[in-house]
Amino acid sequence: MTKLNELHDNPGSTKGRMRVGRGPGSGKGKTAGRGVKGQKSRSGVSLLGFEGGQMPLYMRMPKRGFNNPFALKLAEVNLWRLQDAIDAGKLDAKADVDAAALIAAGVIRRELDGVRLLGEGELKAKLNLKVWSASAGAIKAVEAAGGSVAQARIENEAKLAARLEKIAAAKAARRG
Repeated sequence: MTKLNELHDNPGSTKGRMRVGRGPGSGKGKTAGRGVKGQKSRSGVSLLGFEGGQMPLYMRMPKRGFNNPFALKLAEVNLWRLQDAIDAGKLDAKADVDAAALIAAGVIRRELDGVRLLGEGELKAKLNLKVWSASAGAIKAVEAAGGSVAQARIENEAKLAARLEKIAAAKAARRG
């Protein structure tokens, strides 16, 4: 057993730091490997997008489209992924399948803002799914296999519509 005072790196595994600007005998004296004069020979210079006063390339390129900061980031799941997980025994077809079950089965990595079910592939198992939203083809395929799809988006829209009706009724009552 080695002792703490006998521990050391293998010979040649580490190399000493180059000390620059320490005279001509060091091989990196005077200009310290930076060439001669000019802005780039000084420390603290960042010229990454600068093109000598010319309009930089990233500013010349046209900007296209719109990036909606409020858009939902949904984890997309196709039917074939669900069927593969059931066949592999990772997903229990008898229990309700929601985002937590999909993460536990390794079908998706994270829930993000919700799960969107897409209709690519074939589903043989009867599943009760609870997702944020689903495509019409996916719903048709799940129901054809004997399962059901509960969509949180539709429930939220129904709640929102009920709330808006309540507000409109309250405004109408105040008016007259």
